[in-house]
Amino acid sequence: MIELKSFSKAVMTIFVAIGLIIESCSEEIKPPEQDSSPIEGTWKMTYAEIRENDSVQVKDLSSTDFIKIINRSHFAFFNQERGTHENFTAGAGTYTFDGSEYIENLDFINFVDYRGHTFSFEVEIKGDSLIQQGFEKIEASGIDRYILEKYIRIKK
Repeated sequence: MIELKSFSKAVMTIFVAIGLIIESCSEEIKPPEQDSSPIEGTWKMTYAEIRENDSVQVKDLSSTDFIKIINRSHFAFFNQERGTHENFTAGAGTYTFDGSEYIENLDFINFVDYRGHTFSFEVEIKGDSLIQQGFEKIEASGIDRYILEKYIRIKK
């Protein structure tokens, strides 16, 4: 009987050890925590204004969604008319941000004239609001305008 009891303890010990090994192997490996920049996140445009020559145009956002996603090294934006697959615009690239100057290097976009251009903006972040303003200039397309955009952070 003593041998059976010792065998049972050994088997139980093996099962516990296997369980612990499986548990430790199934834990997700996470990279070390790094401080994130206040500009990182997902942002929804709430206001957009374009000043060109002597005119000011305020973008009608009542039937469209404009989302900008910014991670540690890249940004992407998507604009889609709600309820349709019409009027879709998207772009992406790398950026730099020093706390107030935000510079986008636009590598991907469905408007070829914009591709490969760099745009510099002043950015102000107040709580969950981001205000971006600056000039968009593409000589080959005759684009020379000042833009002001306001975003609200989309929370998880």
